[in-house]
Amino acid sequence: MTDDRSLLITDAEVIATMDDQRRELRGASLLLRGRQIAAIWPAGERPADTQADEVIDARGLAVLPGLVNTHHHMFQSLTRAVPAAQNAELFGWLKTLYPIWAGLTPEMVRVSTQLAMAELLLSGCTTSSDHLYLYPNGVRLDDSIAAAAQIGMRFHAARGSMSVGESAGGLPPDSLVEAEPAILKDTQRLIEQHHDHGRYAMLRVVAAPCSPFSVSRGLMRDSALLARSLGTRLHTHLAENDHDIAYSRAKFNMTPAEYADSVGWLGDDVWHAHCVKLDAAGIARFAATGTGVAHCPCSNMRLASGIAPLRRMLDAGVAVGLGVDGSASNDGAHLLGEARSALLLARVGRSLDPFGCDLGPAEMTARNLLEVATRGGARVLGRDDIGHLAPGMAADLALYDLRGIGFAGGAVHDPVASLLLCAPAQAAYTVVNGRVVVREGRLTTLDLGPLVERHNRLARQLVGG
Repeated sequence: MTDDRSLLITDAEVIATMDDQRRELRGASLLLRGRQIAAIWPAGERPADTQADEVIDARGLAVLPGLVNTHHHMFQSLTRAVPAAQNAELFGWLKTLYPIWAGLTPEMVRVSTQLAMAELLLSGCTTSSDHLYLYPNGVRLDDSIAAAAQIGMRFHAARGSMSVGESAGGLPPDSLVEAEPAILKDTQRLIEQHHDHGRYAMLRVVAAPCSPFSVSRGLMRDSALLARSLGTRLHTHLAENDHDIAYSRAKFNMTPAEYADSVGWLGDDVWHAHCVKLDAAGIARFAATGTGVAHCPCSNMRLASGIAPLRRMLDAGVAVGLGVDGSASNDGAHLLGEARSALLLARVGRSLDPFGCDLGPAEMTARNLLEVATRGGARVLGRDDIGHLAPGMAADLALYDLRGIGFAGGAVHDPVASLLLCAPAQAAYTVVNGRVVVREGRLTTLDLGPLVERHNRLARQLVGG
């Protein structure tokens, strides 16, 4: 969309603004002009002479802010459902897949990134982070960045890294680790070359050493210093499962949260993926420092990691967003579906939590999780221009058709809650930066058929099937 092109969305069944008042407007209309929202009118208040280059009749549709995905490994879509890794927990799963991922090529990264982004866009997700931490065979983060620009997704590209191999007490094979000076040099190059600090930025770059069990203390500290000197953010994995906790205890004589604190990885410019095993002291420190969490419920269930203390984190004031995590540890990337899973898992977790069971499962609502998937994700990524709908906010929207069988008998009662309580729907329209990238359920920026075919050919090549 050019800076002056306009899009008018009229007479929506409901616009769930997620604004500061959490307004839900029935029969409302919304005008996009260029990259931003120009106006939102309650029912009957749109001026009769309102003109636009394109008009979408939104009767029967729910309009949400574009959903925000705060954690992913997009290359892993090439290794979904690999038989040898189907029933493993985290460490065993990684050890099974590391040798396969060693065969990644630049083409595989570009194609898998676009496949993963297409899946997200079709679910109503408009902004995504991706944590690429493997760089064999000439792979560069630039491959992911180019793929994102072509498909039209708002992108936070995390320059991951691994520097401590098996011979030094780490988990990854030595063949997949990099020298730390080279990691820091490339991270600086990427930030200086690609990172956009501006409002409505379509691309930001993040410093992202992979995990406590794959990088050194020195790299964690140096990455934090580098990122802060260049004005960008920090991301890693933390406290994902019991083995992760045991490693931190044995290696550092600290909990994961204590370790993060010791290397400068707490603050409102940091977010950690998972935090399934974050203890009460860790939750308090995260809340006090503004440190964020990417909550990945499907991956945590798939790898038997546990149930993250979502309600306790939110109650404490921790910034929490949703993440679909890698496609090989979730095997799907439907962000509205992820929000539904988060809602249901939080209710189960609440009943199993000896410190919170007296509060009851209804303490976590569908609207709570829609907020995590929108405003929460924006906060975690350090964005004040996405996550809710209001004039001046980025023109990122997701529209869902409530007239199908999946919403029958639900949307008539509560169209907003139905988006999570009923089966998750694909987006009818997804708009990113004012550009319609999904129209009537179809991707507009790429031909999906050839992309899937190419992706599957590369997946067979990578796994050797």
